[in-house]
Amino acid sequence: MKVKCLLCHKELTYSNNTSIIDQALQSYTRECPVCWQWSRHQSKKTTVDEALVNMVVKDSQPFSIVEDVGFKELIHALDPTYILPTRQTLKAMVGKRYEEAKEKAKEKLQQVVSVSHTSDMWTSINMEAYLAVTCHYIDGEDKLGTILLGVEHFPTTHTAENLALAHTKFMEEWGIQDKAKCLVTDAAANMIACVNLLNVRHALCIAHSLNLIVRKSFDEVPGLAELRAKCRKMVTYFRMSTTAKETLAAVQKQMGRPVLKMIIEVDTRWNSTFSMLQRLYEVREPVGAALASLRTDITPPTSLEYATIKEAIQVLAPFQQATVELSGEKWVSASKIIPLLKMLSHTTQTKRA
Repeated sequence: MKVKCLLCHKELTYSNNTSIIDQALQSYTRECPVCWQWSRHQSKKTTVDEALVNMVVKDSQPFSIVEDVGFKELIHALDPTYILPTRQTLKAMVGKRYEEAKEKAKEKLQQVVSVSHTSDMWTSINMEAYLAVTCHYIDGEDKLGTILLGVEHFPTTHTAENLALAHTKFMEEWGIQDKAKCLVTDAAANMIACVNLLNVRHALCIAHSLNLIVRKSFDEVPGLAELRAKCRKMVTYFRMSTTAKETLAAVQKQMGRPVLKMIIEVDTRWNSTFSMLQRLYEVREPVGAALASLRTDITPPTSLEYATIKEAIQVLAPFQQATVELSGEKWVSASKIIPLLKMLSHTTQTKRA
């Protein structure tokens, strides 16, 4: 049986004895200039492996990318000698990288005096519940640091006891159970009870409170719910219909405007309503022209409705700015709460007057 060298294409005799194969390969590598050059750059494989892992992690690529024909052809064109790892091997490589990064993060946390946590429950598109816990600290150089401790599937009932057990598990896993000083959560009763069981200081998430305030205010404005429903219906049409989407893009180009896509609101986030209304008002003229050329019963907002949308945007804009400021991780937001709330109070009173 013969085997062929991938570099110089010379055929060699195959043997079941691994020692004989190893000796033959070493001898042949020294004799063949092409193979000798390759052996000198064997360390390059490690570099490429690390680059591959970086790409998967940074770009959220699936492990199956190493099985894609086009990707294989690209790698072969760049370096015919490089052999892509299998899907399972790549998964193991990423897992190893995670453990290495986790150990470095643990070392950082061991050097800080105290930490605070932010915690939130959220639901996936498959209606599965997850608990996300993030750790915040100030290092020895007075720099803010943030580490995501984990996002854990939470199939059990969301009782205070179960939540407290999950938080304790995270803290013990990271070795910071004695350093936790404060936990920031929403105003849900089970979260508040969870913090009491953990015996740490509790702080309400002001951004979440603003979200509740604005969402509640939507229900207090006569006619706003109907207007939002009309806007949602129109936005959904332009997002779901390929013809409508392409027509809107073409009209924007004809008007010499940048091609902007419609934004749909999400019930749980009021600022998505702000984004939807703001974008719709921004493209109101292209939308009207596009609808006029499409076969649809969808009608654009009237001039009076657009005036209402404009007023809503003006009222909501300060709340949007405040939410962005209070949601930052790279700066201290607690010191901004009082000034921002005073600003919002002054702004709303001024507009009301």
